[in-house]
Amino acid sequence: MTTDRPRDTRFTIDVLPDVLAVGRSPDGAAFPAEIDGAGGLLAFIRSPGETTIIARESLLPGHIRAERGFRALRVRGPLPFTLTGVIASLTTVLAEAGVPVFVLSTFDTDLILVPGAKLADAISALREAGHECLGH
Repeated sequence: MTTDRPRDTRFTIDVLPDVLAVGRSPDGAAFPAEIDGAGGLLAFIRSPGETTIIARESLLPGHIRAERGFRALRVRGPLPFTLTGVIASLTTVLAEAGVPVFVLSTFDTDLILVPGAKLADAISALREAGHECLGH
């Protein structure tokens, strides 16, 4: 399999409108019925020892331990599976700007969650690096 490197690749990044929360439930927790069918970004990830839920902040049940106030930056895709270093190239720029990240991927693309208070810094740093950021 050949791989492509994005060293000089410039990405179009959509800033999603919702304010998000990243929640942690006990291992084996069920998908919360309260957010079933919710629109927008929604992720439910079960791994050994924990279950992570990412949803609109207003929809995440109050009993779930959560970090709140995130905004999502979605790399416009689809990105080929042979493309390497996408997250590294973007998170390096954000790290240099002092922006913490929470990263997740879908079949077609990558998403980077940043604290809402750092959204302007993230957009500015990504634009300075040559990326196009749309909608915020």
